[in-house]
Amino acid sequence: MKLWVRRRRTAMVAAAILVAGGITLPAGPAQAAPSCDVVYQTNDWSNGFTANITLKNLGDPINGWTLKFAFPGNQKVTQGWSANWTQSGTQVTATSLSYNGNLGTGASTNIGFNGSFTGSNPKPTSFSINGVTCGGAPTNQAPTVSLSVPAGPFTAPADVKLSATASDPDGSITKVEFYRNGMLVNTDTAAPYEYTQPALPAGDYTVQAKAYDNGNPAATATAEKSFTVNAPTGPAVLASPTSVTVPEGGNVPVTFKLSSAPSGSVPVTVSTTGDPDITVSPTSFTFTSSNWSSGVPVTVSAAKDADTTNGTATITAAATGYTSAVVTATEADSDVPGGKYVSEFLELYNKIKSPSNGYFSPEGIPYHSVETFMVEAPDHGHETTSEAFSYWLFLEAQYGRVQKDWSKFNNAWTVLEKYIIPSGSDYKTGGYNASDPADYAPEKDYPDQYPVPFDSGVKAGSDPIYSELTSTYGNADVYGMHWLIDVDNVYGFGKCGDHTTRPAYINTYQRGPQESVFETIPQPSCETFAYGGPNGFGPLFTQDSNPAKQWKFTNAPDADARAVQAASWALTWATEQGAQSQISSTVAKAAKMGDYLRYAMYDKYFKKPGCTSPSCPAGTGKDSSNYLLNWYYAWGAAMDGAWSWRIGSSHNHGGYQNPFAAWALSSVPELTPKSPTAKTDWATSLTRQIEFYTWLQSNEGAIAGGATNSWGGSYQTPPAGTPTFYGLAYDWQPVYHDPPSNQWFGFQAWSVERVAEYYYKTGDAKAKAVLDKWVSWALANTTTGANGAYQFPSTLEWSGKPGGNWSAGTTSVNNSGLHVTVKDYTNDVGVAGAYARLLTYYGAKSGNAQAKATAKAILDGVLTHKDAKGVSVPETKADYDRLDDTYNASTHQGLYVPPGFTGKMPNGDVIASGKSFLDIRSFYKNDPDYAQVKAYLDGGPVPTFTYHRFWAQTDVALALADYGLLIGS
Repeated sequence: MKLWVRRRRTAMVAAAILVAGGITLPAGPAQAAPSCDVVYQTNDWSNGFTANITLKNLGDPINGWTLKFAFPGNQKVTQGWSANWTQSGTQVTATSLSYNGNLGTGASTNIGFNGSFTGSNPKPTSFSINGVTCGGAPTNQAPTVSLSVPAGPFTAPADVKLSATASDPDGSITKVEFYRNGMLVNTDTAAPYEYTQPALPAGDYTVQAKAYDNGNPAATATAEKSFTVNAPTGPAVLASPTSVTVPEGGNVPVTFKLSSAPSGSVPVTVSTTGDPDITVSPTSFTFTSSNWSSGVPVTVSAAKDADTTNGTATITAAATGYTSAVVTATEADSDVPGGKYVSEFLELYNKIKSPSNGYFSPEGIPYHSVETFMVEAPDHGHETTSEAFSYWLFLEAQYGRVQKDWSKFNNAWTVLEKYIIPSGSDYKTGGYNASDPADYAPEKDYPDQYPVPFDSGVKAGSDPIYSELTSTYGNADVYGMHWLIDVDNVYGFGKCGDHTTRPAYINTYQRGPQESVFETIPQPSCETFAYGGPNGFGPLFTQDSNPAKQWKFTNAPDADARAVQAASWALTWATEQGAQSQISSTVAKAAKMGDYLRYAMYDKYFKKPGCTSPSCPAGTGKDSSNYLLNWYYAWGAAMDGAWSWRIGSSHNHGGYQNPFAAWALSSVPELTPKSPTAKTDWATSLTRQIEFYTWLQSNEGAIAGGATNSWGGSYQTPPAGTPTFYGLAYDWQPVYHDPPSNQWFGFQAWSVERVAEYYYKTGDAKAKAVLDKWVSWALANTTTGANGAYQFPSTLEWSGKPGGNWSAGTTSVNNSGLHVTVKDYTNDVGVAGAYARLLTYYGAKSGNAQAKATAKAILDGVLTHKDAKGVSVPETKADYDRLDDTYNASTHQGLYVPPGFTGKMPNGDVIASGKSFLDIRSFYKNDPDYAQVKAYLDGGPVPTFTYHRFWAQTDVALALADYGLLIGS
């Protein structure tokens, strides 16, 4: 993610920022305007606050307005925007400006101010517009909830009862949800609100009770408790995993071990209760001094039956003098179509969800990979990305399709919302000027050209969707995922410098297209100057004479679009089951995410397309939209809420497009965002994306890089003869250059797979034309053979360029001079999954027999690489020789730290010139895989890993289910 720290030197003058926690005063009698409405909301801190006010005219048109209200306490207006503000005593008056004075019937405008207070900050109780009082009852009041947990102590396996008490001062309670470590575990719709968590293993737990009232929209309240389940003090039988899904007619393994070495033989009896079709074999065995630690495997089977019910059973392994192990088994009924491949999906799903395999954190967050020594886009395996969350949603949507259980899909979104969408209640917003959204700073080619100065002489365009979004959702929050979090808090930044809170929002990439992961300097998303240099990490990236404490977040649009894509399929599959009401609230959240995802359509500084110098025209509305999915959008604000900024990205990569999501957001009623212009924007984006693929399609069929509106990252003039797409200049390696961004075949498979899904849904002839050519090229470069052997392209090389400019009305260009060649090949399992899914959807719709046969052959090949944790093939990591590189000015590689900068990471690692990737990440030297990496750095063999990336396992699982259900055995 390329994000540059933005600082507003003066307070923003803009439409108000609406923050949760306000009151609404509906219309009362009127003379000048028969009906009016005022919403007043605040964001408070210590002795200051930001007030955000929405004025809405419900009566006759108004030409100029005056708002008046009185403070109940000692509040003072210190600075206001979007109105002329005055205060006399407690009386406050705001009058309209030239651009917001005319309010037609139903029209509204947003204004706001910063204020101070001592003691408390009660809200005004009455407002008037043009002398007419807008009075009435306050908005829906939040409920209250309390949660109790028995005092304990608890010993595994423990049954722990949760009890909640909830009430609503102006209505009733509709439901109470119970969460454990972020995962929804039960919903209770009537008092007493209780849930007993059965057979919890040893570990630390955080539980919540979330109460909903009957308002529309509902108000909520959450209570939280923590407790610990201790390991048995005596010997115990242990099970791995503790829950399994068993395909009907199939079986899955469970391993039992002892907690400590026995003094003699320990006979064990294994019994089942519940669904009699679920059985275990053997039903007895003996632990000895030779097998107690490695474990004894048993097979859990589900017999075929005539019903369509997914039965459950409890399996207990008991031994005299030992605490028993308990396993929950759920049958996956085989009456669901799909045969072998759906059974393989369920087997892989079980492995991904098994706690013993380590794909999820204790909070229920998916890690980027099971393995921790992982340096690629994330710089540690136990970080996670919005990408992983979006894949998790897809995994649970597919599980709901197969098992008719939608609770897991809803829970995935709940965890997503809790941990990777920054909360407006945690990060203050204020002073955002939509007419001047950010200060300009140029991007540079190499890290050693940083820090860069801000340039106040370069004018940014206006943000055209801010007012629409704040009006629609009533606040200034951004409902989008931040791209990267340090789940285990390995770096130690914590939350806003507290050092301990996990997971922690972090950022890495900041310094131009040549900055690879090996040259990044991690920094907290919440910059408090607690770490780094005296002014934190900002001086590494920008020159700023007055650096500010601030927070900053970056969105990866392809992940949010994938989340929408998953929600759309979940809606399709749940509707086929008559269960769409079970996921309606989650689908609505996906639509909301799609509303904010429109920021990915805009140039970085809201410049008009075709910009070839920093002085090019600034956008004045949606004329700065490219209607493509760019590389990121980002937002941030001062810690005190005094100013805010938002930016898009000027770079558009073919691999990031998602026409399926654009189609869903513009065509599926349940996924149509609420904002008035969102549906039209996404309909335009759908057309534009298909055109983009067509313009970028090489003579052979692969999709070339992309296009940019800011050549060199600083709005330079592109080289003569560079073709353009709606004014954007062709770039074969948009965004990053080390390695070139479009050399990886995975971007082809990811992106074109979305085109295939869109084609499957709609039959769009233009999408089919792109697919016909792409699939022909890909199949010609794919081989499958005996014993599951398969390979397809890995590294691509590019030459030439599109054969002409593309603008409105263009239908084709001659791309006979745009070429791709395949440098080498791979059998990577993750890319195999995405590629097989692509061929499955294309083959199922078009009838292409070779596509269907190749999808099957690839999946059969991948299944020959099964292991205890999923599927994996060995990978050599020759690029790990860069881990200890210090900066080399001639190659521009190695960690660059500006001379004179000295700082520290939270663990004390020094950040200074002459340091390397490993020098500022010394924790890696304690990693269990470091020994083979160290040997390689000392001149030994290239290290080999069998990685289990979350996205890769999920892509294979999805492909298995899709193939089974769309094509069959």
